Amino acid sequence: MRIELIKSVERNYISDMIYMSKGGAISKRRIKVMQVSEVSFGAYCYLRKSNRTFKIDNILALVPVTSREPLVV
Repeated sequence: MRIELIKSVERNYISDMIYMSKGGAISKRRIKVMQVSEVSFGAYCYLRKSNRTFKIDNILALVPVTSREPLVV
């Protein structure tokens, strides 16, 4: 998962993440990863509208957000 986070920083992606807190609560967050360390990473969380620190081991899923142009028929 750490490699995906590093790619997210390098490519300037916004990602959707499913995350489990230390208390076991699961949340879906839209984030922009700013920095990655060995066990955690810093990101801007659009849900909380602030910079947050997350543990890499608590990520359940991480997917880059892609926007598509609407189809013209």
